[in-house]
Amino acid sequence: MMRLAIDQARNAWTVGEVPVGAVLVRDGRVLATGYNQPIASHDPTAHAEICALRAGSTLMANYRLPDCALYVTLEPCAMCAGALMHARLRRVIWGAPDPKTGAAGSVVNLFGEARLNHQTASIGGVLADECGGLLREFFAERRRSGRIGG
Repeated sequence: MMRLAIDQARNAWTVGEVPVGAVLVRDGRVLATGYNQPIASHDPTAHAEICALRAGSTLMANYRLPDCALYVTLEPCAMCAGALMHARLRRVIWGAPDPKTGAAGSVVNLFGEARLNHQTASIGGVLADECGGLLREFFAERRRSGRIGG
């Protein structure tokens, strides 16, 4: 499933978005997919995880998805972690750590916060090198082309 999420990340790259992809799974089958789209959609919430959640919630006609798992190529940020817990996902499986905004242990660990009303299991580091490599290549290309700084 993480390889499918990587394919979604490549879709994001193709349209000029930061390459992060997500796959929402229910009963071992793909329910929905998503990739980063905040630039094209002019929507700061259009992260891969949120796009997959929106599509899956629409298909299930319910915002609660307790029988689902989400595979995502980058450690979720606080916004996405909150949404994933609010959707009551059973677990989140992520690839590369995000040392700047990661909310599954790199900066904070919202999934490990026992005081929150729902607990979602978090498994990190799945195909981390491949997921992280895609991001590094994307930003290196951007720097070479002068489209971003640093």
